[in-house]
Amino acid sequence: CGDRYQGWLADAEVNQFLETRWAEHTGDSIREFVSRMRESDSDYLFGIIEADGDRHVGNIKLGPINPVHRHADVSYFIGERDVWGKGIATEAIRIATRFGFERLNLHRVQAVVSSANIRSAKALERAGFFREGLAREKLWTGEGWSDQVSYGILGIPPVD
Repeated sequence: CGDRYQGWLADAEVNQFLETRWAEHTGDSIREFVSRMRESDSDYLFGIIEADGDRHVGNIKLGPINPVHRHADVSYFIGERDVWGKGIATEAIRIATRFGFERLNLHRVQAVVSSANIRSAKALERAGFFREGLAREKLWTGEGWSDQVSYGILGIPPVD
């Protein structure tokens, strides 16, 4: 795992809404996480690569997968600030969701975000997810409480 990935996780603006912000990340801990994901039967971790190049700009994870109820969580982050606002997260969410429906036979994909994370909420909505619920003051930000918003999508999303 590169220094860039470790740098993303250490960047307060990049990780301000990620649960991983509460942990210290070393090269070894990141390699261990990636290795666990590779070996997992219930998680899929993908690098997000710019469409017009080969630069790794973030990650997206589908999982854990519940094989009985055929649903999974999707979580993601874009570490390279220069591509924020360019639709890369939306496209990655669409691709991961399509993978879940078409290749893993999922019935549902869901995500949760902080109500303060407007960019992430918009990315989910643009990817076809619906806002399904609100858990009031569920997330501690370090400075106060934030609501958690739940999103979900059923079936195979339309292909653009």
